[in-house]
Amino acid sequence: MPVHLSGTGSLPFLVFCVTMAANKKEQFGSRFAVIMAMAGSAIGLGNIWRFPYIAGEMGGGSFLFIYIICTILFSLPIFITESAIGRRSGLNAADALFSLSGGNKLWKWAGSLMIICPVIILFYYSVVGGWSIEFLGKALSFSYSNTDPAEVSGMFAQMSSNPFKSVGAHLIFIALTAWIVSRGVKSGVEKFNKLTVPVLFIMILLIMLYSFSLPGAEKGINYLLKFDVEALNFKTFTYALGQSCYSISLGMGTIITYGAYVRKKENLVTSGMHVAGFDLFFAIMCAFAIMPAVFAAGLEPCAGPGLIFQSIPYIFSCMGAEISYLSDIVAILFFITVLVAAVTSSVSMFEVGIAFILENSRMNRKQACTLLFGIIAVVGSFCALGFGPLSWVQILGMDIFSLMDWFASNVLLILTSLLTSIFAGWVMSRKDFCDEVSNNGTLKANNMMAPIIHFIIKWIAPLVVATIFISNFVL
Repeated sequence: MPVHLSGTGSLPFLVFCVTMAANKKEQFGSRFAVIMAMAGSAIGLGNIWRFPYIAGEMGGGSFLFIYIICTILFSLPIFITESAIGRRSGLNAADALFSLSGGNKLWKWAGSLMIICPVIILFYYSVVGGWSIEFLGKALSFSYSNTDPAEVSGMFAQMSSNPFKSVGAHLIFIALTAWIVSRGVKSGVEKFNKLTVPVLFIMILLIMLYSFSLPGAEKGINYLLKFDVEALNFKTFTYALGQSCYSISLGMGTIITYGAYVRKKENLVTSGMHVAGFDLFFAIMCAFAIMPAVFAAGLEPCAGPGLIFQSIPYIFSCMGAEISYLSDIVAILFFITVLVAAVTSSVSMFEVGIAFILENSRMNRKQACTLLFGIIAVVGSFCALGFGPLSWVQILGMDIFSLMDWFASNVLLILTSLLTSIFAGWVMSRKDFCDEVSNNGTLKANNMMAPIIHFIIKWIAPLVVATIFISNFVL
């Protein structure tokens, strides 16, 4: 396992390096496995659940345009940088920064934020995953086609406010995630993503085509294609960058963690471009699958976090009276897609904590998974109860769930992305960075791109991300 030893004279740090190097780490078996695992981390509820409603709130087509620009100019370079940090160190996020900084404890604390961040996200993310389980169950029992549309529109409020259903579904979802991760990198994480990510694209494509066929769907399509100059403001840019970081899994340690599992011969730039492209394509497909249905149902495009759990079941119910079998099939297909996408991302976030525990304790993988499951199960239950018995708890005008979502996506993720940029640009050896991106100069195209990426990370990304971070407390 590679570690950075130059400029270190600390005996404890040298002991740390030797100890880490002695730990053998699993690796992804192929380039396809790398791309599918990292794409699985990026493609999740951030695309299906979060992206459509934020796009609706921020102006539709104008937001899509800014989102694409943010992903290409900022998120992709940071993604490649995190991959390089992970592979160069071969360690979890916290120890990677500690190792490559030459044993600077301040950077271990900074890296620890990347361990904490995905755990915080899983507190509420697992609640949304639980909702998808509940709604898939309703689809399998043909609840939508056999229920009056007026009643279906209230299903989400009834379910999310029911403490037993909401907490129970949350526990099932996080237990499923823990079980997959407990099977290991190759048998669990890699195998699951190789099977499910290609299927996700097929399913969302079928749903999008179905959504286009609905009466009134053209209003939703036009909404996403309409370019409103007035919507090109600083707030839209802020949310676009925040969503881009959230969607592509930046700043939460997942890419650094997965980067440590990537073989030395793999091309990090090519892999990053594939993952960013897949994430963009899937997010846009999700927007075009959801928004036409929203307009067809006569709902508001800025309906908030419950958007896909309100508009889609409503459409299925309206169809049920005329073509119940088709309604039932599409409903089942849709919520299987939501659930699978949720699990692919939750697996990557869960693995971040597991990698840290395994490298800093004597626990085996199953014990580490049990510990982390217990933490998320308990704290996540409070998020689930925030729509019911604990709905009276309001902090900064937000319930528990919304507060964690806002803090993670608009504060913590942007902060950790800023720290990553500063670390890679100003602390990590420029030679180490360029060597890792170019595979020690053997990849000619990457060899030319590495200095450009390093320049963006060192000079441009920190200024842009810092500005966005500060704006979250001003706007």
